[in-house]
Amino acid sequence: MPYTLPLLSAHPVTHIANPRAADPARPIGPRERAVLTVEGMTTARDAIRAWEGYAPTPLRRLDGLAAAAGLAALYLKDESTRLGLGSFKALGGAYAVERLVGRRGAEGLTVCCATDGNHGRSVAWGAHRQNCGCVIYVHGTVSPGRCEAIARWGADVRRVLGTYDDSVRAAAEDAVAHGWVVVSDTSYPGYMNIPRDVMQGYTVMADEIVTQIDRPPTHIFVQGGVGGLAAAVTAQTWEAWGTDRPRIVVVEPDRAACLLASARTGRPVMALGALDTVMSGLACGAPSLLAWEVLDEGAHNFLAVPDAPAVEVMRLLASGRYDAPVVAGDSATAGLAGCLLALANPTLRGALGLDRDSRVLALSTEGATDPDVYAELVGRPAASVVAAS
Repeated sequence: MPYTLPLLSAHPVTHIANPRAADPARPIGPRERAVLTVEGMTTARDAIRAWEGYAPTPLRRLDGLAAAAGLAALYLKDESTRLGLGSFKALGGAYAVERLVGRRGAEGLTVCCATDGNHGRSVAWGAHRQNCGCVIYVHGTVSPGRCEAIARWGADVRRVLGTYDDSVRAAAEDAVAHGWVVVSDTSYPGYMNIPRDVMQGYTVMADEIVTQIDRPPTHIFVQGGVGGLAAAVTAQTWEAWGTDRPRIVVVEPDRAACLLASARTGRPVMALGALDTVMSGLACGAPSLLAWEVLDEGAHNFLAVPDAPAVEVMRLLASGRYDAPVVAGDSATAGLAGCLLALANPTLRGALGLDRDSRVLALSTEGATDPDVYAELVGRPAASVVAAS
Protein backbone atom coordinates (compact mmCIF):
# COMPACT_ATOMS: atom_id res chain seq x y z
CA MET A 1 0.00 0.00 0.00
CA PRO A 2 2.08 2.97 -1.19
CA TYR A 3 1.48 6.49 0.06
CA THR A 4 -0.89 8.12 -2.46
CA LEU A 5 -2.16 11.22 -0.64
CA PRO A 6 -1.74 14.26 -2.90
CA LEU A 7 -1.17 16.70 -0.04
CA LEU A 8 1.09 17.50 2.91
CA SER A 9 4.37 16.23 1.43
CA ALA A 10 5.78 19.69 0.76
CA HIS A 11 5.63 20.89 4.36
CA PRO A 12 8.71 20.82 6.62
CA VAL A 13 8.72 18.86 9.87
CA THR A 14 11.10 19.18 12.82
CA HIS A 15 11.88 15.86 14.51
CA ILE A 16 13.62 14.89 17.74
CA ALA A 17 14.08 11.23 18.65
CA ASN A 18 14.00 11.05 22.44
CA PRO A 19 17.35 9.65 23.65
CA ARG A 20 15.86 9.04 27.11
CA ALA A 21 12.87 6.99 25.95
CA ALA A 22 12.37 3.92 28.10
CA ASP A 23 13.38 0.55 26.72
CA PRO A 24 10.30 -1.21 25.23
CA ALA A 25 10.78 -4.04 27.70
CA ARG A 26 10.55 -1.74 30.72
CA PRO A 27 7.16 -1.54 32.45
CA ILE A 28 5.88 1.78 33.66
CA GLY A 29 7.86 2.80 36.72
CA PRO A 30 7.61 4.76 39.98
CA ARG A 31 8.55 8.07 38.32
CA GLU A 32 5.48 7.96 36.07
CA ARG A 33 3.22 6.50 38.76
CA ALA A 34 4.13 9.39 41.06
CA VAL A 35 2.11 11.51 38.60
CA LEU A 36 -0.72 9.26 37.35
CA THR A 37 -2.02 5.95 38.67
CA VAL A 38 -4.53 3.29 37.74
CA GLU A 39 -6.28 3.97 41.05
CA GLY A 40 -6.55 7.65 40.18
CA MET A 41 -7.95 6.80 36.75
CA THR A 42 -10.50 4.44 38.30
CA THR A 43 -11.64 7.11 40.76
CA ALA A 44 -11.96 9.66 37.94
CA ARG A 45 -13.77 7.17 35.71
CA ASP A 46 -16.31 6.31 38.41
CA ALA A 47 -17.00 9.99 39.05
CA ILE A 48 -17.23 11.02 35.41
CA ARG A 49 -19.46 8.09 34.43
CA ALA A 50 -21.99 9.44 36.94
CA TRP A 51 -22.20 12.83 35.18
CA GLU A 52 -25.36 13.57 33.27
CA GLY A 53 -24.66 13.28 29.57
CA TYR A 54 -21.54 11.16 29.88
CA ALA A 55 -20.93 8.61 27.13
CA PRO A 56 -17.71 7.30 25.59
CA THR A 57 -16.80 9.20 22.43
CA PRO A 58 -16.41 7.24 19.18
CA LEU A 59 -13.21 5.54 18.08
CA ARG A 60 -13.44 5.69 14.30
CA ARG A 61 -11.67 3.44 11.80
CA LEU A 62 -10.48 5.45 8.82
CA ASP A 63 -9.95 2.56 6.43
CA GLY A 64 -10.00 4.68 3.29
CA LEU A 65 -7.42 7.14 4.58
CA ALA A 66 -5.32 4.26 5.93
CA ALA A 67 -5.17 2.69 2.47
CA ALA A 68 -4.26 6.01 0.83
CA ALA A 69 -1.57 6.62 3.46
CA GLY A 70 -0.07 3.13 3.20
CA LEU A 71 -1.03 1.93 6.70
CA ALA A 72 -2.54 -1.33 7.91
CA ALA A 73 -5.03 0.58 10.08
CA LEU A 74 -5.79 4.13 11.17
CA TYR A 75 -7.97 4.91 14.18
CA LEU A 76 -9.27 8.33 15.19
CA LYS A 77 -10.65 9.10 18.67
CA ASP A 78 -13.31 11.73 17.94
CA GLU A 79 -13.86 14.12 20.85
CA SER A 80 -16.18 16.51 18.98
CA THR A 81 -19.25 15.48 21.02
CA ARG A 82 -17.69 15.16 24.49
CA LEU A 83 -20.30 16.10 27.15
CA GLY A 84 -21.78 18.78 24.90
CA LEU A 85 -18.60 20.87 25.28
CA GLY A 86 -16.94 19.44 22.20
CA SER A 87 -13.47 18.74 23.58
CA PHE A 88 -11.57 16.15 25.62
CA LYS A 89 -10.84 18.95 28.09
CA ALA A 90 -14.38 18.58 29.42
CA LEU A 91 -12.99 15.59 31.34
CA GLY A 92 -10.19 17.49 33.08
CA GLY A 93 -11.11 20.93 34.36
CA ALA A 94 -14.61 19.99 35.48
CA TYR A 95 -13.31 16.91 37.29
CA ALA A 96 -10.66 18.96 39.10
CA VAL A 97 -13.34 21.46 40.20
CA GLU A 98 -15.50 18.60 41.50
CA ARG A 99 -12.55 17.20 43.46
CA LEU A 100 -11.73 20.63 44.88
CA VAL A 101 -15.32 21.21 46.03
CA GLY A 102 -15.35 17.75 47.56
CA ARG A 103 -12.33 18.72 49.69
CA ARG A 104 -13.37 22.19 50.81
CA GLY A 105 -16.97 22.87 49.83
CA ALA A 106 -18.43 25.39 47.38
CA GLU A 107 -19.42 28.13 49.82
CA GLY A 108 -17.26 31.22 49.26
CA LEU A 109 -15.15 29.40 46.66
CA THR A 110 -14.09 31.05 43.40
CA VAL A 111 -12.01 29.13 40.88
CA CYS A 112 -10.00 30.70 38.10
CA CYS A 113 -7.68 29.74 35.28
CA ALA A 114 -6.10 30.85 32.03
CA THR A 115 -7.26 29.25 28.80
CA ASP A 116 -7.05 29.15 25.03
CA GLY A 117 -10.74 28.22 25.15
CA ASN A 118 -11.48 24.58 25.92
CA HIS A 119 -9.97 24.21 29.40
CA GLY A 120 -11.65 27.40 30.56
CA ARG A 121 -14.96 26.18 29.19
CA SER A 122 -14.57 22.96 31.18
CA VAL A 123 -13.67 24.82 34.38
CA ALA A 124 -16.61 27.20 33.90
CA TRP A 125 -18.98 24.28 33.31
CA GLY A 126 -17.58 22.50 36.35
CA ALA A 127 -18.03 25.63 38.51
CA HIS A 128 -21.60 25.96 37.25
CA ARG A 129 -22.29 22.33 38.21
CA GLN A 130 -20.78 22.85 41.67
CA ASN A 131 -22.35 26.28 42.33
CA CYS A 132 -19.11 28.17 42.91
CA GLY A 133 -17.69 31.37 41.43
CA CYS A 134 -15.49 31.35 38.35
CA VAL A 135 -13.14 33.81 36.64
CA ILE A 136 -11.48 32.85 33.35
CA TYR A 137 -8.52 34.65 31.76
CA VAL A 138 -8.01 34.64 28.01
CA HIS A 139 -5.14 36.11 26.02
CA GLY A 140 -5.24 38.45 23.07
CA THR A 141 -5.92 35.98 20.24
CA VAL A 142 -8.66 33.86 21.86
CA SER A 143 -11.68 34.24 19.58
CA PRO A 144 -14.90 35.98 20.66
CA GLY A 145 -16.83 32.77 20.00
CA ARG A 146 -14.72 30.84 22.51
CA CYS A 147 -15.13 33.61 25.09
CA GLU A 148 -18.90 33.51 24.63
CA ALA A 149 -18.92 29.72 25.09
CA ILE A 150 -17.15 30.17 28.44
CA ALA A 151 -19.35 33.05 29.60
CA ARG A 152 -22.44 30.98 28.81
CA TRP A 153 -21.76 29.02 32.00
CA GLY A 154 -21.74 32.12 34.19
CA ALA A 155 -17.99 32.74 34.31
CA ASP A 156 -16.45 36.21 34.42
CA VAL A 157 -14.20 36.25 31.31
CA ARG A 158 -11.25 38.66 31.41
CA ARG A 159 -8.94 39.36 28.47
CA VAL A 160 -5.18 39.81 29.00
CA LEU A 161 -2.81 41.34 26.48
CA GLY A 162 -0.05 39.01 25.29
CA THR A 163 0.25 35.23 25.06
CA TYR A 164 -1.29 32.30 26.89
CA ASP A 165 1.60 32.37 29.35
CA ASP A 166 0.83 36.03 30.14
CA SER A 167 -2.75 35.02 30.99
CA VAL A 168 -1.43 32.21 33.20
CA ARG A 169 0.57 34.77 35.20
CA ALA A 170 -2.41 37.13 35.46
CA ALA A 171 -4.65 34.36 36.80
CA ALA A 172 -2.05 33.30 39.36
CA GLU A 173 -1.48 36.86 40.57
CA ASP A 174 -5.19 37.66 40.92
CA ALA A 175 -5.83 34.36 42.69
CA VAL A 176 -3.33 35.34 45.37
CA ALA A 177 -4.78 38.83 45.66
CA HIS A 178 -8.41 37.68 45.99
CA GLY A 179 -8.10 34.28 47.66
CA TRP A 180 -9.28 32.36 44.61
CA VAL A 181 -8.13 28.85 43.65
CA VAL A 182 -6.39 28.30 40.32
CA VAL A 183 -7.63 25.22 38.44
CA SER A 184 -4.95 24.87 35.78
CA ASP A 185 -3.86 22.08 33.46
CA THR A 186 -0.32 23.45 33.79
CA SER A 187 1.77 22.46 36.81
CA TYR A 188 4.70 24.44 38.17
CA PRO A 189 6.79 24.44 41.36
CA GLY A 190 4.48 24.46 44.39
CA TYR A 191 1.37 23.77 42.28
CA MET A 192 0.88 20.09 41.50
CA ASN A 193 -2.24 18.54 43.02
CA ILE A 194 -4.95 20.23 40.95
CA PRO A 195 -3.15 19.72 37.60
CA ARG A 196 -2.76 16.06 38.57
CA ASP A 197 -6.56 15.84 38.97
CA VAL A 198 -6.99 17.47 35.55
CA MET A 199 -4.67 14.93 33.96
CA GLN A 200 -6.37 12.03 35.76
CA GLY A 201 -9.60 13.18 34.12
CA TYR A 202 -7.90 12.88 30.74
CA THR A 203 -6.87 9.29 31.47
CA VAL A 204 -10.57 8.37 31.31
CA MET A 205 -10.45 9.08 27.55
CA ALA A 206 -7.39 6.86 27.20
CA ASP A 207 -9.16 4.13 29.16
CA GLU A 208 -12.07 4.35 26.72
CA ILE A 209 -9.64 3.82 23.85
CA VAL A 210 -8.16 0.73 25.50
CA THR A 211 -11.62 -0.83 25.74
CA GLN A 212 -12.70 0.24 22.24
CA ILE A 213 -9.75 -0.85 20.12
CA ASP A 214 -9.36 -4.46 19.00
CA ARG A 215 -5.60 -4.63 19.65
CA PRO A 216 -2.87 -2.18 20.72
CA PRO A 217 -1.81 0.16 17.93
CA THR A 218 1.83 0.32 16.93
CA HIS A 219 1.88 4.14 17.11
CA ILE A 220 -0.03 6.91 18.86
CA PHE A 221 0.26 10.45 17.48
CA VAL A 222 -0.89 12.87 20.17
CA GLN A 223 -1.01 16.66 20.44
CA GLY A 224 1.43 18.51 22.67
CA GLY A 225 0.34 21.80 24.29
CA VAL A 226 1.62 21.82 27.89
CA GLY A 227 1.77 18.02 27.74
CA GLY A 228 -1.11 17.01 30.01
CA LEU A 229 -3.03 15.07 27.36
CA ALA A 230 0.09 13.42 25.96
CA ALA A 231 1.18 12.37 29.45
CA ALA A 232 -2.26 10.99 30.32
CA VAL A 233 -2.42 8.94 27.12
CA THR A 234 1.17 7.75 27.58
CA ALA A 235 0.65 6.68 31.20
CA GLN A 236 -2.69 4.97 30.73
CA THR A 237 -1.72 3.03 27.61
CA TRP A 238 1.59 2.06 29.24
CA GLU A 239 -0.33 0.71 32.22
CA ALA A 240 -2.86 -1.11 30.04
CA TRP A 241 -0.56 -2.59 27.41
CA GLY A 242 2.77 -2.85 29.23
CA THR A 243 5.58 -3.95 26.95
CA ASP A 244 3.13 -4.01 24.01
CA ARG A 245 2.56 -0.30 24.35
CA PRO A 246 2.74 1.81 21.18
CA ARG A 247 5.40 4.24 20.10
CA ILE A 248 4.28 7.63 21.44
CA VAL A 249 4.83 10.52 19.00
CA VAL A 250 4.08 13.98 20.43
CA VAL A 251 3.16 16.61 17.82
CA GLU A 252 3.19 20.39 18.34
CA PRO A 253 2.88 23.55 16.25
CA ASP A 254 6.29 24.68 15.06
CA ARG A 255 5.53 28.10 16.57
CA ALA A 256 4.82 26.69 20.04
CA ALA A 257 6.98 23.59 20.45
CA CYS A 258 7.92 23.67 24.14
CA LEU A 259 7.94 19.88 24.50
CA LEU A 260 10.23 19.36 21.52
CA ALA A 261 12.55 22.05 22.90
CA SER A 262 12.50 20.26 26.26
CA ALA A 263 13.30 16.93 24.61
CA ARG A 264 16.23 18.54 22.84
CA THR A 265 17.70 19.99 26.05
CA GLY A 266 16.73 17.13 28.37
CA ARG A 267 14.78 19.32 30.80
CA PRO A 268 11.62 21.46 30.72
CA VAL A 269 12.25 24.71 28.84
CA MET A 270 10.17 27.50 27.35
CA ALA A 271 9.36 27.78 23.67
CA LEU A 272 10.52 31.12 22.29
CA GLY A 273 8.51 33.48 20.12
CA ALA A 274 5.01 34.89 19.92
CA LEU A 275 3.26 31.46 19.92
CA ASP A 276 1.09 32.73 17.07
CA THR A 277 -0.31 29.47 15.71
CA VAL A 278 -3.72 28.73 14.23
CA MET A 279 -3.73 25.67 16.52
CA SER A 280 -4.98 27.89 19.32
CA GLY A 281 -5.33 25.23 22.00
CA LEU A 282 -1.68 24.25 21.54
CA ALA A 283 -0.23 27.78 21.74
CA CYS A 284 1.64 27.05 24.97
CA GLY A 285 5.12 28.28 25.79
CA ALA A 286 5.88 26.31 28.95
CA PRO A 287 5.55 22.57 29.56
CA SER A 288 3.74 21.20 32.59
CA LEU A 289 6.31 19.85 35.04
CA LEU A 290 4.08 16.92 35.96
CA ALA A 291 3.51 16.03 32.32
CA TRP A 292 7.22 16.14 31.66
CA GLU A 293 7.83 13.56 34.40
CA VAL A 294 5.85 11.10 32.25
CA LEU A 295 6.95 12.24 28.78
CA ASP A 296 10.68 12.48 29.50
CA GLU A 297 10.97 8.68 29.30
CA GLY A 298 7.50 7.74 28.06
CA ALA A 299 7.48 9.56 24.71
CA HIS A 300 9.60 8.20 21.89
CA ASN A 301 9.54 11.04 19.35
CA PHE A 302 8.63 14.72 19.14
CA LEU A 303 7.48 16.49 15.97
CA ALA A 304 6.79 20.15 15.23
CA VAL A 305 4.58 20.94 12.23
CA PRO A 306 3.46 24.17 10.48
CA ASP A 307 -0.08 25.47 10.61
CA ALA A 308 -0.92 24.78 6.97
CA PRO A 309 -0.99 20.95 7.10
CA ALA A 310 -3.13 21.01 10.26
CA VAL A 311 -5.72 23.06 8.37
CA GLU A 312 -5.41 20.77 5.34
CA VAL A 313 -6.21 17.79 7.55
CA MET A 314 -9.24 19.61 8.99
CA ARG A 315 -10.50 19.98 5.42
CA LEU A 316 -9.57 16.42 4.50
CA LEU A 317 -11.56 14.97 7.41
CA ALA A 318 -14.53 17.24 6.64
CA SER A 319 -14.53 16.36 2.96
CA GLY A 320 -15.51 12.71 3.30
CA ARG A 321 -13.08 11.94 0.49
CA TYR A 322 -11.83 8.68 2.05
CA ASP A 323 -14.15 7.99 4.99
CA ALA A 324 -17.28 9.40 6.62
CA PRO A 325 -16.83 13.13 7.33
CA VAL A 326 -15.48 14.18 10.74
CA VAL A 327 -15.64 17.63 12.33
CA ALA A 328 -12.16 18.35 13.72
CA GLY A 329 -11.28 21.78 15.14
CA ASP A 330 -8.13 23.82 14.67
CA SER A 331 -6.34 22.18 17.61
CA ALA A 332 -7.60 18.67 16.78
CA THR A 333 -5.51 17.64 13.80
CA ALA A 334 -1.86 18.19 14.74
CA GLY A 335 -1.34 14.51 15.57
CA LEU A 336 -2.85 13.19 12.35
CA ALA A 337 -1.06 15.87 10.33
CA GLY A 338 2.23 14.81 11.91
CA CYS A 339 1.54 11.19 10.98
CA LEU A 340 0.70 11.97 7.36
CA LEU A 341 3.70 14.27 6.99
CA ALA A 342 5.97 11.55 8.35
CA LEU A 343 4.53 8.99 5.94
CA ALA A 344 5.25 11.34 3.03
CA ASN A 345 8.91 11.69 4.06
CA PRO A 346 10.91 8.46 3.57
CA THR A 347 13.60 9.45 6.07
CA LEU A 348 11.13 10.40 8.79
CA ARG A 349 8.92 7.42 8.01
CA GLY A 350 11.87 5.14 8.66
CA ALA A 351 12.88 7.01 11.82
CA LEU A 352 9.40 6.50 13.28
CA GLY A 353 9.17 2.87 12.20
CA LEU A 354 6.10 3.48 10.03
CA ASP A 355 5.35 0.93 7.32
CA ARG A 356 2.50 -0.94 5.69
CA ASP A 357 2.04 -3.05 8.84
CA SER A 358 1.64 -0.03 11.14
CA ARG A 359 -1.60 0.49 13.05
CA VAL A 360 -1.85 4.15 14.00
CA LEU A 361 -4.06 5.90 16.54
CA ALA A 362 -4.56 9.66 16.31
CA LEU A 363 -6.67 11.87 18.56
CA SER A 364 -9.11 14.42 17.18
CA THR A 365 -9.29 16.37 20.41
CA GLU A 366 -12.03 18.90 19.64
CA GLY A 367 -14.86 19.68 17.30
CA ALA A 368 -15.93 23.11 16.05
CA THR A 369 -15.52 24.78 19.45
CA ASP A 370 -15.76 28.11 17.63
CA PRO A 371 -18.13 27.57 14.69
CA ASP A 372 -17.08 30.80 12.95
CA VAL A 373 -13.38 29.94 13.08
CA TYR A 374 -14.11 26.42 11.87
CA ALA A 375 -16.17 27.63 8.91
CA GLU A 376 -13.48 30.13 7.97
CA LEU A 377 -10.71 27.50 8.00
CA VAL A 378 -12.63 24.64 6.40
CA GLY A 379 -14.74 26.66 3.98
CA ARG A 380 -18.06 25.25 5.15
CA PRO A 381 -19.99 25.21 8.44
CA ALA A 382 -19.64 22.30 10.82
CA ALA A 383 -23.38 21.63 10.62
CA SER A 384 -23.06 20.73 6.93
CA VAL A 385 -20.22 18.31 7.71
CA VAL A 386 -22.29 16.63 10.44
CA ALA A 387 -25.27 16.39 8.07
CA ALA A 388 -23.10 14.61 5.49
CA SER A 389 -21.62 12.11 7.96
